[in-house]
Amino acid sequence: MHTSHTSRLDPATAVFDHVHPAGEPWTHTLRRGQVLRIIDLEGNQAVDTLFYNADDTAESYSAADTLQRQGGVYLGAGSVLLSNRARPMLSIVADTCGRHDTLGGACAAESNSVRYAPEKKYMHSCRDNFLLALARLDQGMGKRDLAPNINFFMNVPVTPQGGLTFEDGLSAPGKYVELRAEMDVLVLVSNCPQLNNPCNAYNPTPVRFVIWDQEA
Repeated sequence: MHTSHTSRLDPATAVFDHVHPAGEPWTHTLRRGQVLRIIDLEGNQAVDTLFYNADDTAESYSAADTLQRQGGVYLGAGSVLLSNRARPMLSIVADTCGRHDTLGGACAAESNSVRYAPEKKYMHSCRDNFLLALARLDQGMGKRDLAPNINFFMNVPVTPQGGLTFEDGLSAPGKYVELRAEMDVLVLVSNCPQLNNPCNAYNPTPVRFVIWDQEA
């Protein structure tokens, strides 16, 4: 597990500060050098996130390249998020949670029905949030542009047999992760609406996004 690494940045000097409702999508363009802090306001909220090159959205976050380069399956302070062209997109420069999942994927109608029950198929899901947000962007992006995402604050241990288990989160109120953009990045978030597993304590809650122009 990555160790805790706090930030020196002061929200009073931020250029953007937004509390985002539980279960809703969010998009934002982060400029190179800007720092984004994602704050888990109430604890155990999963923040499903994808990143794209803002100037060429065919280039996106790659779980495979990132995990291979860092030699581990969890993200934390010091991790560099690589694109599908093996280029650095963002660096995690601060992290007080210590573990973020990049294997569990986003909840979807199909996974809701398979994992839980057929009648759960039409529950609100992160995949639907992603597609809704991309439609609102009106940049011609859609299903083909979705890739395996990061689940910030989510705890998905890997078993000795190589399987995944969805467990109660390791986060707590006020925990945060901070990322510095290494290129202009389009951020796509689903503040997870999942009600069927303990990763968010069965209770989706708001998160806070804070952005600085550069590290102080």
